[in-house]
Amino acid sequence: MTRLVRVLAVALFALLLWGCPEKKGPLEKAGEKIDNAVEDAGDKIEDAADDAGDAIEDAVDPDK
Repeated sequence: MTRLVRVLAVALFALLLWGCPEKKGPLEKAGEKIDNAVEDAGDKIEDAADDAGDAIEDAVDPDK
């Protein structure tokens, strides 16, 4: 009987956790903002590198 109670208690706990809406705390929100900022900076650096590469190619072979 105690084994059944334990199994039911674990199942109930799992259902309660599964049913709770996900709420983001302030640290998680800040982390997401940092992730987005780093991703945006990486995109800008990649774009700048592409532009620099194109400029170098044009300077070396302007007829291209």
